[in-house]
Amino acid sequence: MNRFFLFSTLLALGVALAGNSLSDTGEDKPGGAATSKGPRNRSAFSNPSGNLPFDKQLDFKIGDGVFRKLWVAAPSSTKSSDGLGPLFNARACQACHLKDGRGRPPAAGETPSSLLFALARADGSADPVYGHQLQTFGIQGHAAEANVETTHELRPITLADGMVVTLRKPHYKLVDPGYGPFDRTTTIAPRIAPPMIGMGLLELIPEADIMARADPEDLNGDGIRGRFRRVPSPSEGGAMKLGRFGWKTGTASVADQTATAFKNDMGLSTPIFPEDYGDCTPAQKTCREAPHGSEGNEPEVPQKLFDLTVFYAHHLAVPAREGIAAPAVRQGQKLFNDIGCAACHTPKHVTGRSDSFPELSGQTIWPYTDMLLHDMGDDLADPNGLDGSSPLGRVWRTQPLWGLGLTRRVNDHFYLLHDGRADGILEAVLWHGGEAAKARDRVIALSGSDREALLAFLESL
Repeated sequence: MNRFFLFSTLLALGVALAGNSLSDTGEDKPGGAATSKGPRNRSAFSNPSGNLPFDKQLDFKIGDGVFRKLWVAAPSSTKSSDGLGPLFNARACQACHLKDGRGRPPAAGETPSSLLFALARADGSADPVYGHQLQTFGIQGHAAEANVETTHELRPITLADGMVVTLRKPHYKLVDPGYGPFDRTTTIAPRIAPPMIGMGLLELIPEADIMARADPEDLNGDGIRGRFRRVPSPSEGGAMKLGRFGWKTGTASVADQTATAFKNDMGLSTPIFPEDYGDCTPAQKTCREAPHGSEGNEPEVPQKLFDLTVFYAHHLAVPAREGIAAPAVRQGQKLFNDIGCAACHTPKHVTGRSDSFPELSGQTIWPYTDMLLHDMGDDLADPNGLDGSSPLGRVWRTQPLWGLGLTRRVNDHFYLLHDGRADGILEAVLWHGGEAAKARDRVIALSGSDREALLAFLESL
């Protein structure tokens, strides 16, 4: 056989084999044309949409500056940065969403910052003194609302090949309350800051596509009961919209999520929530009467700065994937589907049209979420008092998996789930219960090599 013919044959065979790679499906660019063009380094979650026009990149950079801005207490000589608190959890958006990525639970003796705590009484209402969220810091002259002590309950799990994984279930206790006792029925529910990437794309998945996947009565008999909820949208005058963001789909849009964070996490007023005292209740009189940073009809975060922050959040790009043609990754993807993970972590969507965000429109994306709520069992349920006595207590939104494998590189940790209890992907899977219990048990039953392949696929996302 002549060498040229042999080379041509091998080249053709290589092309044919490459044609079966995941890159042919577009999965190497999980955000479609909006996939990040930046490197997969420590700043991998901080890049703009790959198709963002040059004339819009300045808006992205200014929005980044607002996201990183350290706010200070009023009155201050820096008028554009004052108004923090008086009670707050962080001085900057980046302080919770570390490098636009995932927050973490506090180290021993550390005051929580990127792990927040929602407060609610048995009927779901806010604590009459401390409001909807615990603020663990206060500006000068204002005591923090309280601190949180954490203990852990150890739970060893033995896998089929004899490997033992020890899970840690956290238990939280409020200590050193700054404004008197909490209501005796008030409970706390932890909420860690999730990654910011791809939010604009998720907002553009058509409502009809998300709702079509819901099956609250399990009519198809597969044991998966995805459901959606409608929530009031403050940015649209309180109109009821499909919930998309937050651990329980409590907000409908990036704008709503941003305004809520400014209010509850930093005590800053916005055009959507113009109150200058954040989450302070009437019982916290000194907080409500403290100096603020608003001037005239302008809130502390005026419309222009708010819009730029929302623009930035919309266009934080999803990183490109690498190594997706590796045999272990391909094997792991097949296991992911066979085990049943894809029943909730839906791989692919196509975004709808938006005149406001044309770069994000009509994109085939691979977020690995159905954007629905699923029952995850008692072990992950919120305490009674924060929807714990209703169907919402045990349900959580299917978290997008894109960018998962870059967590440690970006954030120097791999703490997952709503409170960071899981150290790594395997622990997160083992906490799954409820509708995901069968899939979890199949993972437990895997051989060591199959388990490693599954984890290789998940870390490739």
